[in-house]
Amino acid sequence: MLALSIVAIALFGSIPMTLEDFHVPGTQVGDTTPNEIFDSHSCMNCHTTVDAGSPYDAWSGSLMALGGRDPLFLAQMTTANQDVDNVGYYCMRCHIPGSVVSGHALNASGSTLDSYDRDGVSCHFCHSMVDPIFKPGISPASDEGILASLDDKPNYFGNAAFVLDPSGERRGPRIDHQAFHTVTVSPFHNSGDFCGTCHDVGNLATTKQRNGTYRYNALATSSPTTDPWQQFPLERTYTEWKLSAFANGGVDMGGRFGGVGSPIVSTCQDCHMPRVAGSSCFAGPDRPDVAQHSFAGSAVGVLKMIALNSINDPDVNQGAIDTAINKSIDMLQRAASMELMQVGQSLRVRVINESGHKIPTGHIEGRRIWVNVRMFNAKGALVREYGHYDDLTATLDEASTEIYEMHVGLSTFASKATGLPAGPTGHMALADTIEKDNRIPPRGFTNAAFEAGGAPVVEHVYADGQYWDDSYFALVQNTARVEATVLYQNLPRAYIEHLRDANVTDNTGATLWSLWNATDRGAPIPMTTAALKVAPVLLGDIDGNGAVDAQDLTELLNAWGSHDSPADLNGDRTVDAQDLAHLLARWTG
Repeated sequence: MLALSIVAIALFGSIPMTLEDFHVPGTQVGDTTPNEIFDSHSCMNCHTTVDAGSPYDAWSGSLMALGGRDPLFLAQMTTANQDVDNVGYYCMRCHIPGSVVSGHALNASGSTLDSYDRDGVSCHFCHSMVDPIFKPGISPASDEGILASLDDKPNYFGNAAFVLDPSGERRGPRIDHQAFHTVTVSPFHNSGDFCGTCHDVGNLATTKQRNGTYRYNALATSSPTTDPWQQFPLERTYTEWKLSAFANGGVDMGGRFGGVGSPIVSTCQDCHMPRVAGSSCFAGPDRPDVAQHSFAGSAVGVLKMIALNSINDPDVNQGAIDTAINKSIDMLQRAASMELMQVGQSLRVRVINESGHKIPTGHIEGRRIWVNVRMFNAKGALVREYGHYDDLTATLDEASTEIYEMHVGLSTFASKATGLPAGPTGHMALADTIEKDNRIPPRGFTNAAFEAGGAPVVEHVYADGQYWDDSYFALVQNTARVEATVLYQNLPRAYIEHLRDANVTDNTGATLWSLWNATDRGAPIPMTTAALKVAPVLLGDIDGNGAVDAQDLTELLNAWGSHDSPADLNGDRTVDAQDLAHLLARWTG
């Protein structure tokens, strides 16, 4: 593999991988067709209702429905294909799964996609899915035969290893359904495992070694393992949830998530398909607990770009996108809370993860959360700001604040194999190391379990059970009041520029750049805000006892080199000699 890869990069600019390298168990091209798995138009007439329960209306504005029109994904897939031949097939299995039914996924560039494929993650596609792990007495009896007919049956949830009923028999969780078509009752559709099919993704080109590192596989062969935990983690949202308290008994969130009914939140659907009163079908019964098919996440900027790019597309519901944008903002604002406390001459900002997975989560490229702090004097004038975002240049003052994010990289081994520099990389399809992951874990987090699942904490420290993080910001001498905001962004300028500049194959990078500029340029979204009046500050009084003395000196020396501590007296995010000088200059003894 090593020699072949070097030759490939040198001669062709990409690693010559085949469709066999990206084989996953489950339904394959040719196992079913669009004659069995219909597009969403066949569902629209009956499943568009006039109330909040309308499945089609909610779905049609979601990123699920619009996956085949997503300019960010298309630009990402192009650059991935430039690094690794045929990886686009693997990407499309989840983002544009109809392409597996139509067969167009076999052209990994996406150049043969048609209107059927652009239907995204469609109604009939999801409602034809079969639990790949047969459960006697729970799974529909017909599943046993469907699974037995597969050449390669999945043993795990993830990696786009979906199984479809080849006949297109519609499936859903309702026992008392009153449909005009046949329906198989499927408990699988109420489970988080259903979502895990596409929300746990490993790099099929890598395999975990006994020492915990990852190595590239031999070319032109399928992965030696179907377990996503044994492959380099590209996404671990399902694992993060599976190892959380939410998946293990549920959490009473006091109505923050879940819609009507019980305050206990457990499955993915509880948050992303909240229950509402309404009807799921024209002329169907009114129910108190219809699962809303909104699938709200965090893709506000992406939805805005899709809306603009599809302004003349009759198959795109602009009003539904507007609704989806508002629901996504609401979801982000429910996903975190914040507490402020004055600690001596510092402000402690505690960001609390209220979600069932890490924040941020999902496909990690570009996604980040940070804290903005503004300090005002008694007259209301701004005297200091941390984490300032410049709307004119669309750039963040990264050095002055805590940014929660994940960065991937190339090991020395991968660098030699690809000819690319070791360290942090924008070549995600080639990545084999995690350079940073300080994202805030969910309730129920343990280091050992998350590390085993490929979701470790890197370059940060979280104790077992911790689902919050504290950041400290030095208060300016005349500060009277502070305001803090937790902000989310998934389309930062540097990342969009990378996708534009790295694209040498087609115009998807240029299209993305144009749409990004024509919308709101990935403007950050406030998740939560708080304010606090502060007591007068004695600079150097780290422990807040009213004096700058030996106790403060001890605190500073114990925190030496720390990047997040009340001993950071000058607010440069590092405890060092400058802070020591500040303290000694104000010594009161």
